[in-house]
Amino acid sequence: MKQPQTQYAFADDIAIAYQVIGDGPIDVVYSQGWLTNIEYAWQSSHYANFLSKLSRFCRLIFYDKRGTGLSERNVGFPTLEQRIEDITAVLDAIGSDQAVLLGVSEGANISALFAATYPERTRAVILSGTSAKGSWAPDYPWAPTLQATENTISYLRENWGSAFGLDEAAPSMAKDAEACEWWGGYMRNSASPKTAELITRLNAELDIREVLPLIDAPTLIVNRENDIWHPKDEARFVADLIPNSVLKFVPGVDHLVWYGDQDRVINEIEEFATGQKTVTPSERVLLTILMTDIAGSTELAASLGDDQWRALLDQHDEIVRRQLEIYDGSEINTTGDGFITAFKGPTRAIQCAHAINSDLAKTKLKVKAGIHTGECERRGGDIGGLAVHIAARILDTALPSQIRVSGTVKDLVVGSKLELAFIEKQPLKGLPGEWSLYEAQQELH
Repeated sequence: MKQPQTQYAFADDIAIAYQVIGDGPIDVVYSQGWLTNIEYAWQSSHYANFLSKLSRFCRLIFYDKRGTGLSERNVGFPTLEQRIEDITAVLDAIGSDQAVLLGVSEGANISALFAATYPERTRAVILSGTSAKGSWAPDYPWAPTLQATENTISYLRENWGSAFGLDEAAPSMAKDAEACEWWGGYMRNSASPKTAELITRLNAELDIREVLPLIDAPTLIVNRENDIWHPKDEARFVADLIPNSVLKFVPGVDHLVWYGDQDRVINEIEEFATGQKTVTPSERVLLTILMTDIAGSTELAASLGDDQWRALLDQHDEIVRRQLEIYDGSEINTTGDGFITAFKGPTRAIQCAHAINSDLAKTKLKVKAGIHTGECERRGGDIGGLAVHIAARILDTALPSQIRVSGTVKDLVVGSKLELAFIEKQPLKGLPGEWSLYEAQQELH
């Protein structure tokens, strides 16, 4: 197959390079792992065959994540939340309302978060060689320790440009001179050593264990039986967290799906993707809830009198609604002295809370805010679910002018310029266990 033309979509001002391969009846968005270059990929006959075979049953959307390949490079430390905006931008650019999400390795984390956040645009999910957490923990023993990650980064700096990591990524090709030469070139053309280091550090901090149970779409986890990086037990762990999932193991040792018996992997993908009917948009969706409340409102109202207090409240409401529009938030309800709002991701929710505080600093009002990301239920124009209750309980603990967030929010904004300071671990009224709470101290620039 002739290499398709590279085109560009824009996520805000970030250019995302993509190619459209084939013209099948369904759209498949292929999110790759780690570092990529969608044009250099075609210089490998193995990769070119893999892409060509995939495109026989679908319209395949092949793209470079921000920071890598032909997409915008100078993007700093991109968050997982920002990366799902890359998919949205590409789907919008090609006029696609709904797609199958094919995520490999790190790309599976992106696909999973997109599926939970945009169920109405997700036909099905296929994850290969994936993980739920990027660093070792007692309850997650498959990921590398932080020290192991530092060792990898040191080796990366010293050996960038060589066939870095191919002996574990694709053991069957580690002694193939042509594959080694291409892999080294692929790395060099995908990212600088510094970018490779930044993305490696970002991946080590990812944790989507709380996101996976919120995926409603039919999901296939397909894993090579002897994948060194992501073994069978890890694949089982991921599958167990996704309610409507199927787990398939295929023979092989290669983590890179275009090496080894690629036909076995493609057959599983094709059967799953084409065998699914269009999914009705779910009423369950991943949202970030921002709840605000005016601190000391009763005392302030008494000291000002009804007329001045009402004028101040009107000013407060105008400020909140203006910032919601700027940061693409939705007003769900008001609580007399505060707002219940929803966002597609936590970064904008925190930015919005900062902006509200900044504007209100010019008045006599101070607000406190609580933010949590979790599963919500759409009920007409209203939203319910445990996430709303958790945000309310976090709000109850906040001080005037303080923005408190949950540990889930903290995990999802890894890589942003937000400064989240750990406050304490404490019980929240009516909720089991203790909850780690953080304060958002610095607005993202």
